[in-house]
Amino acid sequence: MTKLTLTAEHIARVHKVVQDQGLAPGAELHTDADYDGWVERIVRTHPNPTARTRLFAYGSLIWKPEIEHVGEQVGLARGWHRAFCFRMPRFRGTPEQPGLMMALDHGGQCRGVLYDLPWDNLENQFGKLFRREFTYKPANSMPRWVTVETASGAIPALTFVMNRASPLYAGRQSLEAVADVLASACGHWGTGAEYLLNTVSHLESKGIRDSNLWRLQRLVAERIEAIPTGRNVL
Repeated sequence: MTKLTLTAEHIARVHKVVQDQGLAPGAELHTDADYDGWVERIVRTHPNPTARTRLFAYGSLIWKPEIEHVGEQVGLARGWHRAFCFRMPRFRGTPEQPGLMMALDHGGQCRGVLYDLPWDNLENQFGKLFRREFTYKPANSMPRWVTVETASGAIPALTFVMNRASPLYAGRQSLEAVADVLASACGHWGTGAEYLLNTVSHLESKGIRDSNLWRLQRLVAERIEAIPTGRNVL
């Protein structure tokens, strides 16, 4: 198997200790009541409530699942694609140098991992998952039921898609522009380059190669290598 160009050594070159600047002025967080409302809507609109519930993971949920699962398989979601379209002025970026994270955006197709969720306590599972996936209002990464194609047929699954009405929606960008951001942005959670490396390597471990991400990791590595030694990228 072809080795990744982006490595842990690249990540170490651009990682910095960044102080969390906290909530931006005017930022509003979801309350417990808000999350309860989201859970109620998603449970109520379940496409097949008598069947096992599946979660479609396409990014960080693959390498850092928030909730327990009892089985998994690879699936394809048509009409959606991975995109670094979520601007991050916190977590993996700063207000002065925002980062980018992935979300599902309209168009194309996306191969990811379907997780089988336990039968019991679905509401609590969703509540925990939603608190991980979105914190600010309006929700940036919104829960949605989609159809995922698998070897055993089409299966409904819950996933998270980008809210294009969010002020943090970065729109469509070239891979070169995304690479410029990921090669330098860093927040108190770490760098965008680390996020990319984790995603690509864990997709590879599941037998999933995303050609755009594969090219992107090479571009990010090249940009990091071009940074003069000792230069503070922030």
